[in-house]
Amino acid sequence: MTGAVTGQYVTLAAMQRDLFDAEHDAFRDLVRTFLEKEVLPHHAEWEKQGQVDREIWLAAGRTGLLGTDVPEEYGGGGTPDFRYNAVALEEITAAGASGLGFPLHNDVVAPYLLRLCTDEQKQRWLPRFCSGEMITAIGMTEPGTGSDLQGIATHATRDGDDWVLNGAKTFITNGILSDLVIVVAKTDPDAGSRGFSLLCVERGMPGFERGRRLEKVGMKAQDTAELSFTDVRVPAANVLGEVGEGFIYLMQNLAQERLSIALGATAGAAAALRMTLDYTKERKAFGRPVAAFQNTRFELAEMDTEVDVTRAYVDRCLAAHVAGELSVADAAKAKWWATDVQKRVVDRCVQLHGGYGYMLEYPIARAFVDSRVQSIYGGTNEIMKEIIGRTLTG
Repeated sequence: MTGAVTGQYVTLAAMQRDLFDAEHDAFRDLVRTFLEKEVLPHHAEWEKQGQVDREIWLAAGRTGLLGTDVPEEYGGGGTPDFRYNAVALEEITAAGASGLGFPLHNDVVAPYLLRLCTDEQKQRWLPRFCSGEMITAIGMTEPGTGSDLQGIATHATRDGDDWVLNGAKTFITNGILSDLVIVVAKTDPDAGSRGFSLLCVERGMPGFERGRRLEKVGMKAQDTAELSFTDVRVPAANVLGEVGEGFIYLMQNLAQERLSIALGATAGAAAALRMTLDYTKERKAFGRPVAAFQNTRFELAEMDTEVDVTRAYVDRCLAAHVAGELSVADAAKAKWWATDVQKRVVDRCVQLHGGYGYMLEYPIARAFVDSRVQSIYGGTNEIMKEIIGRTLTG
């Protein structure tokens, strides 16, 4: 078996993917060039400072990497095809550019804005969303709730033309840099799942504070923060969608978020395998390449098979999503399976690197610490299995 390298994203086996056409390939080249010129030379410094520079968002906007599915009238790419999102995510992951919060911006936040914004809100927010002038985040998780979204305690009460917001969120990607945060808040404590709404909190609103930038095991260049809201007056014009429908909106959009995680996990596993294959061919032990040992070949064969089988399912989910047919359960399957595969593959790749696999100067070590969170965020893998189980048992 020979390995075929397509830029940063790697296809080790002969099986060809048939999801992408020439336009997607051209976009992949664009993303790859952007990463090589604008991101990779600076990523180590961003890891030291704990966040990327805002300029990289503006550069991404100029290159056309933000809001590819936003209508052209608002400065977007005008292409509602999630395969472009998949291409960008695969390249970012394979390059190890974990500091970039673009996937959260494009894959998670964009659907809420595109589906729920009023015309006035679209005019106000989407052009800056696409240019990189406005960085976005979404506030779901709280210190005491984790994956239990119905346990959200952040609340807002109506006062004239405003909603007065109080509460706290944690583990918020883009938390420090964000200019617009979609905050999930309880607006009717007696309405159960119909008591949640989405409020858009903007930078500079009195009472909106950023807490500490959280120190993580991996993904050091991605700013992750605590946010707090103390009597923040959010204009009614900043409510996203209908009051009381927030939980339903979350359920409608979480499938895409989980597919995005699965795509990134598969790309990350493939990249780890590629660098390990190269390493074992070059590294010698007892006078011959590590790849020459049967145990190494068996390890590589098993991992390559796992990655290929996983990619086949995740690609099927991607095709279903593009066709508007991806189910919540199938997205949950893709998310938990792909992230577990990524963890197993990366761990075995570290082992094949030996002591050097534990050194952060080697990309495999950074892949190891960056990948651990995959089975946690977007809903833990245990929650994914609960979702699947409920569809089976009723």
